[in-house]
Amino acid sequence: MTQNTHQDAQDDVQYTVVINDEEQYSIWPTFRDVPAGWREVGVRGPKAACLEHIESVWTDMRPASLRRHMDAASNAR
Repeated sequence: MTQNTHQDAQDDVQYTVVINDEEQYSIWPTFRDVPAGWREVGVRGPKAACLEHIESVWTDMRPASLRRHMDAASNAR
């Protein structure tokens, strides 16, 4: 569950949810260019809303390359 701090409650910055090639999520202020290696997923809004979205979709914290490796090892048995 995401907890709001006093600072978050006063944060009027709009964020965008971003994802990298390893399928790891983060948020990024909309007024800044998205860094290389990351792309927007189409969700924008206040920090709390973006973090709630990430919490609902990012259920496996392992990088995608590790998940693929573990799946391949499991299927080889």
